[in-house]
Amino acid sequence: MPAKDLYHGTVKTALEKDGWMVTDNLPLRVGKRDLLIDLGAEKLLIAEREHQKIAVEVKSFMSASPVNDLEQALGQYLLYEDLMRTQYPDR
Repeated sequence: MPAKDLYHGTVKTALEKDGWMVTDNLPLRVGKRDLLIDLGAEKLLIAEREHQKIAVEVKSFMSASPVNDLEQALGQYLLYEDLMRTQYPDR
C-alpha cells in the first residue's frame, strides 16, 4: 500500500463534506502491474438523476525541486488519464 500524501485526509474530508461518497485507492491496471489512484469518488446529481464520478490524485510538491515534482506529477497525470479512458470511461 503506497504512503498517503500530506494532504490526503484534508482532500478526502473536503470531498465528503461536499456530498461525495469517497473510496481510497482506485486501482488501475498496466499489463500485470497495478497502480493506485489516491481517491475515487462519486456523487449523485439529484437534478439530473445520474452519477458524476471522479478520480483524485493528491500531490503536495514537497521535494527540494518543485520542477521535478511537477514533471513527475504531469507524467503520472498523462499515464493515468490514458489508462482511465479504457478502464473507467465513466470517470
